[in-house]
Amino acid sequence: MAVLRRKARRAHGDVQEQGVDDPLDAAQERRVRAVLALGGVPQADLPDGVQQVRLRLLERAAKGDEAPRDVSAWAAVVASNLAMDWHRAKRRQERLGERLASLRHLEHPSGEESSVLSLAVAQGLDELPDAQRQVLVLRFYADLSVRGIAEELGVPEGTVKSRLHSAVRALRARLHEDEVV
Repeated sequence: MAVLRRKARRAHGDVQEQGVDDPLDAAQERRVRAVLALGGVPQADLPDGVQQVRLRLLERAAKGDEAPRDVSAWAAVVASNLAMDWHRAKRRQERLGERLASLRHLEHPSGEESSVLSLAVAQGLDELPDAQRQVLVLRFYADLSVRGIAEELGVPEGTVKSRLHSAVRALRARLHEDEVV
């Protein structure tokens, strides 16, 4: 979702810099905000939702598709879909958090040593490049095969193996550097 937010901000900024009118007028923007809010999207995420609607409208125009007959209705439907996507993502995150918490309790007794290791691994993951972190998480936390990761990401298996190797090496070096293992 963060990538979409950045795209939306860039697209909206580009539109303003080029002097092109905002694809949503004030009334349409209020309607989009209302649909998002009624759809359960938190207040803090409403501006991002509005930007995503703008982005989709701009992308539609950039592809050469004709403008919707009723932009206001089209924007409301897109906002409704975004609200549903937000809830799906939230539920997915909650389920993932529950799975990780249950695994943590089953595999490792709570204690200072496991807490230090968990913190060190989390910090190490944060320092990895996005592509390396992604394959590492998919391989070792989501338990996907190298072939499965390659298929899902649309990259060759060799690329996945290379990223995994580099990620594991970097994470191992970090843990040894911090004297955690």
